[in-house]
Amino acid sequence: MSLYWRIFLLNAAVLVVAVLLLFGPVTVSTPVLFGEAIVLVAGLVAMLIANAVLLRIGLAPLGRLSRAMATVDLLKPGARPQVTGQGEIAELTGTFNTMLDRLEAERAISTGRVLSALEDERQRIAQELHDEVGQTLTAVLLQIKHAADRIPEPVRADLHQAQETTRASLDEIRRIARRLRPGVLEELGLHSALRSLAAEFTTPRLSVSAVITPGLPALDAATELVLYRVAQEGLTNAARHSGATRVEVHLRPVPGGGTALLVRDNGRGLGGAPEGAGIRGMRERVLLIGAELFVGAGPSGGTDVRLNVTALRHGGSSS
Repeated sequence: MSLYWRIFLLNAAVLVVAVLLLFGPVTVSTPVLFGEAIVLVAGLVAMLIANAVLLRIGLAPLGRLSRAMATVDLLKPGARPQVTGQGEIAELTGTFNTMLDRLEAERAISTGRVLSALEDERQRIAQELHDEVGQTLTAVLLQIKHAADRIPEPVRADLHQAQETTRASLDEIRRIARRLRPGVLEELGLHSALRSLAAEFTTPRLSVSAVITPGLPALDAATELVLYRVAQEGLTNAARHSGATRVEVHLRPVPGGGTALLVRDNGRGLGGAPEGAGIRGMRERVLLIGAELFVGAGPSGGTDVRLNVTALRHGGSSS
């Protein structure tokens, strides 16, 4: 039955009941007596209440669909409003679910292209930093060292200071290049890359440890890159925003052949802050491999970043 006829019949039923009452025990005099007026007003109120209740019941599926439309998030796929009954609302709900499937598929394709282009651009910038800027600074270091050996002592101290500043800048450029293009991931695999990442983020104020559980299944290259980037973003957020003093990175197998990544810090936690670009970027990457991402409070405070990869994503090279 269509929505139009459903609403029409609900209203018609209320009106029919009212007319039947007028033919039955309810009578109206001219002029209307006080008692009859009370009965008519009470009947009108009852009709309005009955009409409101019946309309609420009849339009409940439309309300559920409206709430689903308002809360849908393409970065958190899978949630769909349930199709119940038949008619326009059921068809509309089914059409909305089909539209979500298409949007999620198109977003996954477009996001994959964007992230692939982003990785290529990172690789290009890292290569240029290494080949161009890095070699230039290395040449500057050699020139400063050569000049320092041939000038008077008062100026030599300043040149040594310039030499140390240049060396520090060269180390920083190399560090940036490593973050842009994780060469250790390509050369030594995910295990070594995570340990190197933990060592890179370790400072006198922040202790970072990487715990790799033996027996991990093999992962394809795309999945390894997503795991690495999620761990990198989790460590970056912990180091910059959480105020943490300790971060743990765990990579372990899960029953059924899956793999789980956990980045846990002891910082102040997310609180009520909305998700920033970093977390949304993690969700976009995770969608590409069909994995599950959880970002929330840890069991003892702080923040947990959990990434679960199903067994379907395994295969390929191992680290």
